[in-house]
Amino acid sequence: MTDLNTRTDGAATGTGYRSRPRAVLPALCATQITSWGIVYYAFPVLNPEITAATGWSSTATMAAFSLALVVSGIAGIRVGRIIDHRGPRAVMTAGSAAGAASLVVVALAPNLPVFFAGWVLAGFAMATTFYQPAFAALTRWFAPGHVRALTIVTLAGGLASTVFAPLTAALSDHFTWRTTYLVLAAILAAVTIPAHAFALRAPWPPAPPAATDVASTPQEVVRSRPFLLLALAFTLSAFAMYAVVVTLVPLLLERGYTTSQAAWALGLGGAGQTLGRTLYAGLARRTGTTTRTVVLIVLGALTTAALAVVPGPYGLLIAVSVAAGVVRGNLTLLQATAITDRWGTTHYGRLSGILSAPAMTASALAPFAAALLAPTLGGTPQLFGVLAALALAAAVIAAGTSIREPDRSRGA
Repeated sequence: MTDLNTRTDGAATGTGYRSRPRAVLPALCATQITSWGIVYYAFPVLNPEITAATGWSSTATMAAFSLALVVSGIAGIRVGRIIDHRGPRAVMTAGSAAGAASLVVVALAPNLPVFFAGWVLAGFAMATTFYQPAFAALTRWFAPGHVRALTIVTLAGGLASTVFAPLTAALSDHFTWRTTYLVLAAILAAVTIPAHAFALRAPWPPAPPAATDVASTPQEVVRSRPFLLLALAFTLSAFAMYAVVVTLVPLLLERGYTTSQAAWALGLGGAGQTLGRTLYAGLARRTGTTTRTVVLIVLGALTTAALAVVPGPYGLLIAVSVAAGVVRGNLTLLQATAITDRWGTTHYGRLSGILSAPAMTASALAPFAAALLAPTLGGTPQLFGVLAALALAAAVIAAGTSIREPDRSRGA
């Protein structure tokens, strides 16, 4: 195994002399925990207080959060192309500043239009600071050892809800939701802006040549049947997965648990994500790409169904939440490596952005749709049953995503 923090000649990937800067991995670990924890996971914890304090409906606030994710998915396509050509430093640093500014706008919003505007800005921050830009950076800097680098960063990122869901709940016990968001914005700025500005300064290596046994242009890949089916499978799976994450707190509140208990269940699910990511490398060695994709999506459906039918006791719900987190952790790495497993690393940023856009849009619609559908279906448990069925449909579609896989020794 090549040392992640050394320089290599890059012969296996055709990139020549490569720099693998020591600061990148620890910096991205810290920024993924902080960015996801504050910009994403704080919202489901604070939303009940937001609606109670402002009188805004949960549907409206969820719609604002969903809009941020839609913006993130659309902007991510362009972000991926920029990173492919210029590297991640400027994009991710600007995104960190935008993220802190967006939370200030959200915190000070006097009405729903300003609240929505803050979340639109947050969407640009998500596109430029969340996993996709980090994955593009690591895939270029660390190939052919990028899977290990991705695993390390996602192991850290899996702790985002573990750290920030309980911290957000603790802050909200002492401050208003507005003050809580201002405190979180300050933490976000202090951690992520300097980390991205100073740790991502290494020379950006040229893209490796495309493999000869797969489609050679992004246009050919995007029009191919496996890519289209993969995008659809990930879209349905993402809708189900993110709806579960955002509605887990309401599910437990509906069953009579406290906000703190619900926040801990969500946070420990994040710990499960970290555990799951430690298992992915072994799973990848023992399974084919398509088999792995189908199995993980099916397991996501089963854990969602378990949450639908298990009312308690609290310890059992924690165990199911952790199991669901284990699956989510593996799914994150599955999606991070889906492009390289099938089409190599040449156009990773662009193809990953295109593949992720519909899935991100689905995850964006998930909170709004969940808030809208739960009362119609008769409650949050019934909603979780529908989400489990949707994930099973995604697994069936994923069975058709096989292609002639490139030799993994080339770093795929």
